Amino acid sequence: MYQTPMEVAVYQLHNFNISFFSSLLGGDVVSVKLDNSASGASVVALDNKIEQAMDLVKNHLMYAVREEVEILKEQIRELVEKNSQLERENTLLKTLASPEQLEKFQSRLSPEEPAPETSQSPEAPDGSAV
Repeated sequence: MYQTPMEVAVYQLHNFNISFFSSLLGGDVVSVKLDNSASGASVVALDNKIEQAMDLVKNHLMYAVREEVEILKEQIRELVEKNSQLERENTLLKTLASPEQLEKFQSRLSPEEPAPETSQSPEAPDGSAV
């Protein structure tokens, strides 16, 4: 049936591609016969089928990626909103806290973190406010 090893290899390669992509497309098995008289037309038809299957796989992957991107965008929006809320809450708590509470909190901060400065009146050497 096949006269050269190259014809056999081409047939086997195309057969593998059809089986592989058929399994991706839902199990429909496409049978292809290559004979010496119509091998050119069969190879072109087979190449078209392979290209269609690859396009289908690409479209499915693109859809899945777009869906994942939308999910991640929504998560980012939620995190930005929560971060803004926590920053507002932190600012409010700082304004409501007494200087003693702020000082106590700053003393608990680790040495790596810079302690935010509080606006306290400077004291004179005798202990009275300047």
